[in-house]
Amino acid sequence: MADAVYEPRSLPVGSREYNATGWLGALCLIATEGSLFAYLLFSYAYFAVQHGKAWLPDAHPSLRYSLPGTIILVTSSATAWWSERSLKRGDRAQHLAALTGTIVLGLVFLILQLFEWKSKHFTLSSSAYGSLFFTITGFHMLHVIVGVISLSTVLGWSLAGYFSPRRHLHLTISSAYWHFVDVVWLAVFFTFYITPYVW
Repeated sequence: MADAVYEPRSLPVGSREYNATGWLGALCLIATEGSLFAYLLFSYAYFAVQHGKAWLPDAHPSLRYSLPGTIILVTSSATAWWSERSLKRGDRAQHLAALTGTIVLGLVFLILQLFEWKSKHFTLSSSAYGSLFFTITGFHMLHVIVGVISLSTVLGWSLAGYFSPRRHLHLTISSAYWHFVDVVWLAVFFTFYITPYVW
């Protein structure tokens, strides 16, 4: 009996694009973190329904820092999308400019949030409202910091030439996380800064 002929095979190629393990893991992370924010915002809604306007330290919370911060985050989501789209089209200069802009806008938002915290006359331990406000906005700030670090890492890899129109999953994951952070802030902004005006 003749010996079987051995034919060498190429090494298997890992999953790519939206079938990649990293992408699926990012979606699971976003779903988990989204659930946590949903629980926290539900706690706010529960207290608001139970106690009404008397529960609020300010009948009409100031939009001095929160409104510009919201505009900045929405803009940063647009620049993150622009960055990814530019890379897919092979425009490296626009990709780098938009990604840098996203990071800068995220840092500006964090600075505005610190001013917002400093302007409050209540504290984390002064009331249930204060506890929820600083817990929810602080938890969101932590997510913004993680997003800025992630995007900064991707920027470093982009400058090193690690990405191409066909190889950019890390940017896609970081951008998806950033969009999630922005959507969460819209929910936080509506809950803390808009609903008191319509009660």
